Parts: sequence; structure tokens; C-alpha cells
Amino acid sequence: MREKVVLGLSGGVDSAVAAGLLSKEYEVYCVYLDIGLGGTGRADARAVAEGLGLPFEAVDIRAALEAEVCAPFAADYLAGRTPLPCARCNPMVKFPALFTTADRIGARFVATGHYARRLTGEDGRTLLLKGMPANDQSYMLSRLPREMLPRILFPLGDYEKNQVRAMAGEAALPVADKPDSMEICFIPDGDYAAWLDARGATPPPGDFVDRAGNVLGRHRGIHHYTLGQGRGLGVSGPHRYFVSAIEPEGNRVVLSDGSDLHAAAAYCVDPNWIAVDGLEKPMEVTVRLRHSRTETPAVIRGMSGGIWIEMHTPARAPTPGQLAVFYQGDVVVGSGWLAAPERRA
Repeated sequence: MREKVVLGLSGGVDSAVAAGLLSKEYEVYCVYLDIGLGGTGRADARAVAEGLGLPFEAVDIRAALEAEVCAPFAADYLAGRTPLPCARCNPMVKFPALFTTADRIGARFVATGHYARRLTGEDGRTLLLKGMPANDQSYMLSRLPREMLPRILFPLGDYEKNQVRAMAGEAALPVADKPDSMEICFIPDGDYAAWLDARGATPPPGDFVDRAGNVLGRHRGIHHYTLGQGRGLGVSGPHRYFVSAIEPEGNRVVLSDGSDLHAAAAYCVDPNWIAVDGLEKPMEVTVRLRHSRTETPAVIRGMSGGIWIEMHTPARAPTPGQLAVFYQGDVVVGSGWLAAPERRA
């Protein structure tokens, strides 16, 4: 008798191909996580499941998404941070919903279409590893509690996206040509500032200032800006301006020529350790400070309940609210939420 696995089926091409791959070895139960915004996702997911002859269920996650992701997302922007909702959703909403279904139907595993890998180390610990370089998603999975990992499968971990597209076409999956979704799921039009305004209680317009406090112009509300932003400021001067700091307490946005954006060090809080139990001594790692392929060699040290990151090469605009993810080779060591960085002028 084959093991059961609950697959998060989004209606996109990645999870559809994951369903086909898993069905060769497992008894697959498909779950669509419904956030109540309509669209074609639910119908597309059902069509994939029916085409593969797999059971299908939609699970309403609206309440959990609001409490664990949407409300903190809004609070972060109002506090001058730039949130990362997908990295919160995975451990707080998406995977818990899949595990709840798995436990209900007696499934040992859950799975998603993420591009990452899982490996059992020599000491028996389950490790999270990068997927293939072109579309690795380990950064967004780095908040998963290590206790979850032994029960998670990533069937796409050894594939590139172009291979997955080809496999979808060969299998004649109904979503084979469906474009990838690049937006935040609960803000499908991508206009997060308008979404925040619709929730109410957003900050009013205020002053753009320079580092000396001189007023340079007016901003539309601090929730419209993120650290390092250079476009859409509407301020002219002797040089191009970039957002250098956001000061919610004074409702001000600090602008500079960008030369002060590079940081030799950064601080992060609420560490989530995966490959180790904790940081007992300084550790050499590479660090990603945003969801990109850029990794910077660094030393990490425990400090005041958080992690101090000393980078061998200064990095541009470590942004509060984003993640610092630590790697040794392909292995995700752990992660922490970036707080105020130290700046180098």
C-alpha cells in the first residue's frame, strides 16, 4: 500500500507537475488553499486533479491568512518596514493547513511545488537545501520549523523551471501554458499601497527630508516607500535621490544620494535554526538579504537575543522586515528577520 501525501495544488503549473510526479509513487490527495478572491485558481486546480484522477478538496484559509499574514503585513508597512508575506505564510498558514488535512486523512507527508530540496544529514537531522539555481525558493521556506521538514516533500527540487514547463506540455496538463503568478496572492493587482489604503488608518502625507533634516518635498505616506527605492519619488535636486530611511515616528522619509545605503553589518531578530540547534560561536556563512540569487560571505554572531551579521563585502540596503537567510553551500542554516542595520557612509 502506497504512502499518502497531501499536495498543495494552487492551480499553477508547478504544483500541477508536482502532482503528476508524486502520483507515480504516492497516493496523492490534492488541496486547494482558498483565500476567497475568486479567479481561476480553484477551477484550474480541480481540472488538474480530475485530469490525473486524484481526489480534490478546497480548504478555506481566509481567517488564518488575515490573522497571520495580512494584519502583520499592514502593521509592518505602517511601522516603516517592508514585509515579506510569503515567508510568513509558509510556516504560519500554508503548511499548517496542509498538515491539518494530512492528519485528518492519515497522510504521512505533505508536498508543494516549491523549488527546494530536503535531505537527511549524517546525524539524522532533516535539512533544507536550495533548489536549482535559476529558480531556487529556499529563501521563502527558511522560516519553516525544522520539526515540519521530515514530513515535507519537494518533488520539483531537482528540476529547472523550463524542464517543469516541458513536462507539463508533454503531459498535456490543462495549466501547461498558464503564466506564473508574480504578485502577492491577496493583492492580485500588485498595488499594495491601494490595498493598505482600503484597509484604512494609513499614514498621511509628510515630508521628504535629507540627512540634516532639510525638507526636500512631500511624500504620499510612508507605506508607499521602501529602503533603497529610487523611482516614483517626485523630488528633483542636484543628484538622483534614494530612500535612505523611513521614520514612522515623525512621518518622514529620509532621502540621500544613495552613498549611505551600503551596510557592512546588519542585525536580525527571531532566528529560526534548521541545520543547527543554535549559534554557540561565530559561524562563517553566506547570507541572502532579499529574495534574489545574491549571496554575501559573512560571519554571524549571537547578540542580545538576535544575530549580528558582519559582511565581508558591504551589502546594499538591508531592509527591515525582510529576511536574512544563512547558507553553508546549498544547506539552509537558518534565518532571521532584519531589523535596523548599521550603515557605512
